[in-house]
Amino acid sequence: MRTRTKVWFIIAASLLLVGCIIFGGVMTMLKWDFTKLSTVKYETNTYEISEDFNNISIIADTADILFVPSESSKGSVVCYEQKNAKHSVTVKDGTLAIEVVNTKKWYEYIGINFGTPKITVYIPQKEYGTLSVKSSTGDIRIENISAGELELSVSTGDIAVAKVKCERDIKIDVSTGKTKVTDTNCQSVVSTGSTGDISFKNVIATEKFSLERSTGDLKFSSCDAAEIYVKTETGDVIGTLLSKKVFITETDTGSIDVPKTITGGRCEIKTDTGDIKIDVL
Repeated sequence: MRTRTKVWFIIAASLLLVGCIIFGGVMTMLKWDFTKLSTVKYETNTYEISEDFNNISIIADTADILFVPSESSKGSVVCYEQKNAKHSVTVKDGTLAIEVVNTKKWYEYIGINFGTPKITVYIPQKEYGTLSVKSSTGDIRIENISAGELELSVSTGDIAVAKVKCERDIKIDVSTGKTKVTDTNCQSVVSTGSTGDISFKNVIATEKFSLERSTGDLKFSSCDAAEIYVKTETGDVIGTLLSKKVFITETDTGSIDVPKTITGGRCEIKTDTGDIKIDVL
């Protein structure tokens, strides 16, 4: 190795070592909290709701969304949000509308961001009409509410529904993310998506389950519907149902293990690459 090459190698290694020492010293002072390196500023704002509302509509970009029962007769919305991307909270024609108001300049998109916006909706305990939530990148969590219909949609994020009573349908659309529904009653569950597992536990639908994924496993635990339709290209379909079904199953490369019952509602399950195993309790 030439002397000049050795010198440059030593200089580069020394600079790298000095950089690591400086970075380690700075992070030690910050107690290794990477969020303190963020150039994006966040603040927590509370929006009180004085008007009555029966429907809820949320349109968000990157926020995680959580619904929590309110202890009072009035609701409120607590947003952990960027200073230049706050949320508008209004009630119009009986609908609580929440959406992001982005006032960022183009150069404000350049920087380091370790934070995640959050929207927590505190709603009074009563039955609501349509609850519609659309998020680009963020999780949606709903529990302990009664509604006429749920419409939940995310591009990249997980959806969790628990202890919900829905008079009509629960509609879930996920591009990439997991879907988990537990202890829920409704008329039908209709879910479409590209990539992500589906997990149902103690979910009862008076009419149907219609579930489709390109890639993902589907698991039922003590669930039931009058009719069931499941389709996944790559993934297993396993679990337990509460009543007999007429099983119509198809898989290209997996195994099939279902009860040989000839009575009950229709249960059609198709998968290209995956196993099908269903038991009836």
